[in-house]
Amino acid sequence: MNAEPAHSLVLTTDYRVPDPTRVWPLLQRRRDGLAALGAHHVFFYTSTTDPERVLVTIALETREPVAELLRSRAFFDWFDAVGVEDLPAVFAGELIERFDFVADPAEAPGIVVAGFMVVDDAPSFRSYVRRTRDLFLKAGIRRVRIFEAFDDPCEMMFLHELSDANSVQ
Repeated sequence: MNAEPAHSLVLTTDYRVPDPTRVWPLLQRRRDGLAALGAHHVFFYTSTTDPERVLVTIALETREPVAELLRSRAFFDWFDAVGVEDLPAVFAGELIERFDFVADPAEAPGIVVAGFMVVDDAPSFRSYVRRTRDLFLKAGIRRVRIFEAFDDPCEMMFLHELSDANSVQ
């Protein structure tokens, strides 16, 4: 009998903390705990416009249902340790589109713009993104990641990486 394969999951949280400089060291100290949950990548971003706002994305390989994973004491301990006062919303989904326009995939990230949206027709939206991918490059976007929510295939999260803050304008 074959075991059910693990699926790839992305959890993203956007929240305020009194001191964002405490978040990354805390994530590093909890590396083993995150790995035990199935985390293989952790991305941490600070806001360029709000000094107390952070975005954390964790990529996991897990057989654990999303709801059970989010009930893990590890997440609540992490939020408590960095000073989160209001439990943030969590986007849980999977990567559906990925474009890299940089020569070196290991190149350090620039400015990341994150967005969450609901589309009327997810397959048409995905097709449109694929057809217009060159427009991202022309707009100065270095990397594009688009994710689909597990609980609603019309809910999307996108991460667009720009070279620098001047690219945003």
